[in-house]
Amino acid sequence: MVSKSYSNLLELASGEAPSFGYMNRRIPRIMTVAGLISDVDDDPVESVCSDPSSSTAHRDRIIMVANQLPIRAQRRPNGNNRSCWSFEWDENALLQLKDGLGDDDIEVIYVGCLKEEVHPSEQDEVSQTLLETFKCIPTFLPADQFTKYYHGFCKQQLWPLFHYMLPLSPELGGRFNRSLWQAYVSVNKIFADRIMEVINPEDDYVWIHDYHLMVLPTFLRKRFNRVKLGFFLHSPFPSSEIYKTLPVREEILRALLNSDLIGFHTFDYARHFLSCCSRMLGLTYESKRGYIGIEYYGRTVSIKILPVGIHLGQLQSVLRMPQTEEKVCELIRQFSDKGRTLLLGVDDMDIFKGISLKLLAMEQLLIQHPEYREKVVLVQIANPARGRGKDVKEVQAETKATVKRINETFGKPGYDPVILIEEPLKFYERVAYYVVAECCLVTAVRDGMNLIPYEYIISRQGNETLDKVLGLASSPKKKSMLVVSEFIGCSPSLSGAIRVNPWNIDAVADAMDSALEMADLEKELRHEKHYRYVSTHDVGYWARSFLQDLERTCSDHVRRRWWGIGFGLSFRVVALDPNFKKLSMEHIISAYKRTATRAILLDYDGTLMPQSSTIDKSPSSKSIEILSSLCRDKNNMVFLVSARSRKMLSEWFCPCENLGVAAEHGYFLRMKRDEEWETHVAATDTSWKQIAEPVMKLYTETTDGSTIEDKETALVWCYEDADPDFGSCQAKDFSIILKVCLQMNQ
Repeated sequence: MVSKSYSNLLELASGEAPSFGYMNRRIPRIMTVAGLISDVDDDPVESVCSDPSSSTAHRDRIIMVANQLPIRAQRRPNGNNRSCWSFEWDENALLQLKDGLGDDDIEVIYVGCLKEEVHPSEQDEVSQTLLETFKCIPTFLPADQFTKYYHGFCKQQLWPLFHYMLPLSPELGGRFNRSLWQAYVSVNKIFADRIMEVINPEDDYVWIHDYHLMVLPTFLRKRFNRVKLGFFLHSPFPSSEIYKTLPVREEILRALLNSDLIGFHTFDYARHFLSCCSRMLGLTYESKRGYIGIEYYGRTVSIKILPVGIHLGQLQSVLRMPQTEEKVCELIRQFSDKGRTLLLGVDDMDIFKGISLKLLAMEQLLIQHPEYREKVVLVQIANPARGRGKDVKEVQAETKATVKRINETFGKPGYDPVILIEEPLKFYERVAYYVVAECCLVTAVRDGMNLIPYEYIISRQGNETLDKVLGLASSPKKKSMLVVSEFIGCSPSLSGAIRVNPWNIDAVADAMDSALEMADLEKELRHEKHYRYVSTHDVGYWARSFLQDLERTCSDHVRRRWWGIGFGLSFRVVALDPNFKKLSMEHIISAYKRTATRAILLDYDGTLMPQSSTIDKSPSSKSIEILSSLCRDKNNMVFLVSARSRKMLSEWFCPCENLGVAAEHGYFLRMKRDEEWETHVAATDTSWKQIAEPVMKLYTETTDGSTIEDKETALVWCYEDADPDFGSCQAKDFSIILKVCLQMNQ
């Protein structure tokens, strides 16, 4: 369904067409239930009919959207002053999911950028080749725009902030730059345009990945209100105290909420996101039958918590490669045959991977345990950094200096306690190191997921050929040891690992010692537990689980009515029940004129007056004038219903002579200004106030921002201005204590 944006709901309620641009077209009619067309309009040109059984019973296509395509591209000269391109699947790409979904009926289309820059004259040909051969839709970006978008906003601002780095100075994280943000939004719009070229909005599912494309959901939702849209964040999501420093915090939150399902690796990341929605947008969430959902303008945005897995089949095939066996034999000769135990670290060379902290822990281990000298070697594989800048150079320099110092202090001829590998390794070479290593150390100070421990566990499980090479043919039991940081996404799923605070050098050194000294039986039990989890929760399981939840979340799209409201990144859709009918101004005016007696009931807070944080809650002169005008008509009976006290309402609406007032939720009634207040229930015993008031005062003193409203028939504890989480927690506790106190005095 094509979106029709509205500036506000008043225009929607009026039944009048808005006065801007293409919005003068009428809302397309939609199918609400099978065989029944809604009466929103009668425009046959834009009508869209959908049969629920055909649109939600199966998934025909999944459009997978990420910053990069899972494609390797290579340019080769062809001798005619031109270049030809060759392409192949990038087997290391996480999102190369076709084999992992396990369903030949599912068509996967990929949208993203290529790692190589393609000249504009070659883009059409490259696009055609990728579409026909790989079902990939490349997104081409000008070099300067890509630099601002990726190396600028993504890597200098979003990526550090999401890893808990505050931009306290221009050198630390980078200050917010409006031009970089505009480039980020523009690139997301380009991605949306590419998706528009291939999407069938009634049937296709769109799955967007990671922080590079966080505002893309808004562009898609604005174009197709009922698009089936999922988003998965592969990085951490910071706490609200960190996230709220971002100047465009609300724009990004609202864009993410235009998704139907939002996925996170861990509960911590999801909890931080929910807290941001609560504190910055005033949204609440609840759990129903195990699913967490946020109510957002009539839609339920589901939250998915599931860590990603590895390509199990691919890794097992690499383990069977002859090159892997040869490399394992080489490493055995280099380490095991010399009586040396291999500890392994595999990390990107960036500031959050904690390489230098790991090296300091290794140094501490050798200081505290001289018996490990010449017997234990730490091999640190340093992959190239994905970003660039001064911080990367500083990490490289510090790492090299630390390695040099340790080797000079504890090294001997033919023995270096730390081996730093900076040149790129082929995947089978890295797997060979996994196979030989007795312990894998992953001590990042902050990381979204980190699949290195999963790869290590599967590699240590090995196969029969590698078992013979390692001399394990007589022992079917495998063993492995993991030392992992508490601050990485895979940590909660690895309960058998030794979890450490990477900032505590002594604790990491002790963990390394424990891993080396642990009994083989204990290592076998831990490995078995980890292998059982990792082998059953691979990337295919993760993808299938996410898509099943996405299908469940979108199952009622076809029977709902949708209207778009707002402009720019504030756009959102309102989802309404099929039986909802627009309030027609013409119908109201006609009925008003025809009737001889009219009862008009009005609420105060949130109706006559907006729910605002202003101190003055009294009605405006304009409101008094309108009410007085309505009351002067003898055919009208106007009643104001409010929770406020009769004293306050009497003062505020004194000019309205014929206004009826129901105070304190209708306990006190007055038909006109000069009549006496009356009640329609027996006199209420308010002795309970003596019990409740001291308790309420206690909670008011201990909850900053809360207040007490003392009314004739009620005591109200208001905590709307308190911290949302603390206020809600205090309210629940207060309710329990108050019930106990009242029961004890009965």
